[in-house]
Amino acid sequence: MKRTHLSMAIGLAVGLCSPWMAQADEAPQSHAAPATTAKTSDAKQLEGVKVTARKREETLQDVPIAVSAFTAQTLFKQNVQTLADLQGKVPSLQIYAARGSNTTLTAYIRGVGQADPTWGFDPGVGIYLDDVYMARPQGTVLDVFDTNRIEVLRGPQGTLYGKNTIGGAIKYVSNPLPTQTTGSVEGTVGTHGEKDIKGAIGGATDDGVWRGRMAYASSHNDGYGTNLLTDSRNGNKNSNAARASLGFFPSSTFNAQLSVDGMRDNSNPRGAKMLAVNKLDPKYQPLSSDFDTRSGMPAGNSTTLWGTALTLNWIVSQDWSLKSISSYRGSSTDTNIDFDTLPEKIADVNAVYKDHQFTQEFQANYDNGGSVHGVFGLFYFDGTAKGYIHNIFLGSPPYYPLLSQYGGTGGSIGTKSYAGYGDFTWDISPQWSLDVGLRYTSEKKSAVIQNYAYSNDTFTTPIGTLADFSGAHTSHNLSPKVSLDYAATDQIKLYGSFSQGFHSGGYNIRANCVAIPQSCRPIADEKVTSYEIGSKMSFFDDTLMLNTALFHNIYSDIQLSVFTSYTQPNGAQGFFGDFTNAGKGHIDGWEEEFAWKPAENWTFSGNWAYLHTKYTEFMSAGKNIADTQRFTNAPKWSGGLNLEHTIPLDNGGSVSGRINYTYQTSVYPETTLSPLIMQPAYGLWNAGVVWQINQPWTLSLQGTNLANKGYRTTGYNIAALGIVTGFYGAPRMVTLTARYTF
Repeated sequence: MKRTHLSMAIGLAVGLCSPWMAQADEAPQSHAAPATTAKTSDAKQLEGVKVTARKREETLQDVPIAVSAFTAQTLFKQNVQTLADLQGKVPSLQIYAARGSNTTLTAYIRGVGQADPTWGFDPGVGIYLDDVYMARPQGTVLDVFDTNRIEVLRGPQGTLYGKNTIGGAIKYVSNPLPTQTTGSVEGTVGTHGEKDIKGAIGGATDDGVWRGRMAYASSHNDGYGTNLLTDSRNGNKNSNAARASLGFFPSSTFNAQLSVDGMRDNSNPRGAKMLAVNKLDPKYQPLSSDFDTRSGMPAGNSTTLWGTALTLNWIVSQDWSLKSISSYRGSSTDTNIDFDTLPEKIADVNAVYKDHQFTQEFQANYDNGGSVHGVFGLFYFDGTAKGYIHNIFLGSPPYYPLLSQYGGTGGSIGTKSYAGYGDFTWDISPQWSLDVGLRYTSEKKSAVIQNYAYSNDTFTTPIGTLADFSGAHTSHNLSPKVSLDYAATDQIKLYGSFSQGFHSGGYNIRANCVAIPQSCRPIADEKVTSYEIGSKMSFFDDTLMLNTALFHNIYSDIQLSVFTSYTQPNGAQGFFGDFTNAGKGHIDGWEEEFAWKPAENWTFSGNWAYLHTKYTEFMSAGKNIADTQRFTNAPKWSGGLNLEHTIPLDNGGSVSGRINYTYQTSVYPETTLSPLIMQPAYGLWNAGVVWQINQPWTLSLQGTNLANKGYRTTGYNIAALGIVTGFYGAPRMVTLTARYTF
């Protein structure tokens, strides 16, 4: 075979890497959602996209890592309203709203993440808003509005993004400050009382020195179920979010940008479905509805998120540019969680969380137009997360008052983290390139844990101490990365990489030192070592793109949030939420993404992923039970297909229609591996029609879960209290959106 054909065969066999959903757009974007294209292409080609996955601007197809990017146009066409709507659109990504909330995020990439959103545990997938790390999951199911693009980096990102990006990173990039007056406004109505408004406006002075932008989103619906006891709605959406930015551009070599953002979610808790009769309250049978409950708890579930950031950019010389990002963020949540979903107080919990964080990052980018280019950086994080949880167990007759238990979990976790990193690329020849990176992190977590048993539901008189201590845990970590890239042709690029990442440890805020002494000891950092080979290929004059990734991850000191049972002095069965290092495992995977434009107005795109996960060590009560355990949020097969057709109109507008199908095999969403909570294999049908009437006006009719499939996203299995419940994804939704841009 000729060299080109051999390279193609190697790429197809070995294949690897990023998503090309973003490249499937044909239509130019409005002023409110500018496209970032790598080159001018004709209507028969797929569009290129620029990303900053390596903290410098590059074309997506040239970046030798597994990264997915979605432009504003793609997000609008595919009806991505929040980050949770990326489910099925990115290989190996499991993403959904945690527990009964609408805005607290659970995200897993390649089987790595963290499902427990309490203040003592850090997410395993990093969320970034305009390059600012968001340390807590509360409020991070971000509304997608006034968005330039979203990038999803798959695999450990320890070198450039640091701790707690062990599974990957999700970067939300808002629209840049404009040099002329631009804006948009859109309104949406739909089933289940959906009523949304989004708007943005920006402009600049005549000389462009001062620039500003404001954006707002208000999302409301009636929810999908009813609390039959109180006749209130379950999970009715009621959130408002806003961002504003002001920029000072005195010269072409320096600018300063100040941004503020905020979100307020006053939605009711989403209802969980009781999946089996509770042995402690057997008179209630499970309801037929996936969303109705009979909860006796008040419908409290509020979250507030806010932040501010100052970004300075300075082009020092032709070769060097400097960047400073200073940010202060905070959030607060007050939520009621009725684990049993019944009128009786079998397990009623009120949880209050608060956090604040300060981050400072300095970056120095070097590019002399020659063979060496890269980035140096320093990063500092100082944050405190705290709260209290009030638990009422068996607080109703016939168990009240003899068997009733009242517990309080309180305290705080303070984190100070220092890091320095560097990542440089050496273009050895026109075909070969070597990327080498290293990050050093020193982090100290200080904990105050105060957990008590109380005499009644006023939580004022302690009658027992479960944990009352303070402690500190220090981590030191080196996260390297080495990548070797080979450009077989201009259209075929192959790479192989080695990288590491870590997820910081700390303390279990629910520790019970009396029952399980080791629960009060520090939790070790977990680590992932990843070996990856991949390819990014385009064929037939950029009308077919195929990206593949194969990886082998070695996962050690795996952190798990579990319910641990124990026998109390009176012989009764007790339990508490434990957090422990389970052991070791490995994750092998194959990811594929493609986009094909067989004709000028047709696009066929999709992705699929295969994951093989296995525990090699899982220690429980001194025994290795690895053979009985399974990874959570790691379906063996998953993926999606999308077919789109566009019809140009004589007036310059167009009508485009799409049909989409996503699928995944069975998945365990929680660590007890309950067969009742396990979600079997399922698929979802979605479709949409977008009519661009003329340059300013667009109508969009969108439908999700058109077959009205019931499917669980997560759940609880608390055997000591007879609780088996599941939370379900949204039913069929149909919406109509009108957008005006200027």
